[in-house]
Amino acid sequence: MKLKSIALVLGLTASASVFASGHGAHWGYSGHEGPEHWGDLSHEYATCKTGHTQSPIDIKPSADVDLEAIAFDYKVSPMSILNNGHTVQVNFAKGSTMKVEGKTYNLLQVHFHTPSENHLMGKSSPMEAHFVHSTDDGQLAVVAVLIEEGKTDSFIEKIVKAMPKTPMPAATVEGVSLSAMDYLPADKSYYRFAGSLTTPPCSEGVSWFMMKNPAHASKAQIAAIHAIIGNNNRPVMEVNGREIKE
Repeated sequence: MKLKSIALVLGLTASASVFASGHGAHWGYSGHEGPEHWGDLSHEYATCKTGHTQSPIDIKPSADVDLEAIAFDYKVSPMSILNNGHTVQVNFAKGSTMKVEGKTYNLLQVHFHTPSENHLMGKSSPMEAHFVHSTDDGQLAVVAVLIEEGKTDSFIEKIVKAMPKTPMPAATVEGVSLSAMDYLPADKSYYRFAGSLTTPPCSEGVSWFMMKNPAHASKAQIAAIHAIIGNNNRPVMEVNGREIKE
């Protein structure tokens, strides 16, 4: 991937968001703008229809290997939050990284899907968080965390209290900070597979790291986020023989 990918994923859906309507065809999650039509909305989105390593997928591990531990080094960051018309997203300040497979990835943002996009052994979850990363030369990686219903979570609560109810550019929330480390499961074992962006232009070459263990949020917190973003989940795509490592 090129460096321009970094700008794209700063708002993973930015190429077609309400803030960049001139940079790509408008898309959505239903009707003639829904996922089954993305590849026909613009030549820029052709990969959504023709790609062979598309995300999300139903994760059924196919290779038992000795995956290395991911070295997370996430810092506390001022909270910058936006609603781009497709999801609620928190942007992180520079300085948070993860190291794996000989590469250092910079944490850019986290956004949410309700219900989950990826499935695990045929089962979906009420919500999913995507922590989007990029190397300095534009290689992309997503750390995905399935979210199950449980106790009220302090990380999610900060987002619920600050999230714009209508599309709005990024704004820093005064006096509020957070660290992505606070929302990763204690056991950071993961599934590894090759994939794509789950939104147009559906670019491939994205490294996916799906946490095996879920995070939690209360029923009310999940409902609050869903009330803002609706059903923003792309259906699962064909695995097409991809190796899913664990």
